[in-house]
Amino acid sequence: MAIIDTTEQTVPADNGEVSLLIARQVEPGYEDAFETWARGILETAATFPDHLGYGLFRPAAKGAPWFLVHRFRNQAAFQRWQDSAERAAFFANCQGHHHSEIARRELHGMETWFAKPGTTRPAPPRWKMAISSGLAIFPISLAGNAVLGPYLVDLHFVVRTAAFAVVFSTLMTYVAMPAVSKLLRPWLTKG
Repeated sequence: MAIIDTTEQTVPADNGEVSLLIARQVEPGYEDAFETWARGILETAATFPDHLGYGLFRPAAKGAPWFLVHRFRNQAAFQRWQDSAERAAFFANCQGHHHSEIARRELHGMETWFAKPGTTRPAPPRWKMAISSGLAIFPISLAGNAVLGPYLVDLHFVVRTAAFAVVFSTLMTYVAMPAVSKLLRPWLTKG
């Protein structure tokens, strides 16, 4: 099978992290061989500097693809892995495992907030991501300043700003952006 979509997009607020999502189709009866191969390649990648973690996801239904996920601190770390002899050795030694890549997607920065798991659909246009992010940032900023502001007003502005940054980024990542992207998904996915 061929790779379905390799179009990459980046966003202005990209923090440099790269997440790689790979879908592989495994022929029935070869699941154990594939899982051994996949765990080997994921664990080897994890030994590389600036590798942030990985995951292996079994098919949701019989005949559905398996998903492998790698996270890297930056593009250079990702490229070191992609160009490595260790990675090449795994692909040189996988012929008998009866699996093939059917999709690959690199996600950079905020794109991960907008990506629907299990799809190869490209991220929405930047202007839609900016509007969605603004809709998430505004209530957090308003509430954060109202609730935390009075307690932090006497702190040095660098410490105060750092406190706001930690609280706001945590709330953006785990509360606001998942809610906004879910709420606006029909609008975000329209062409």
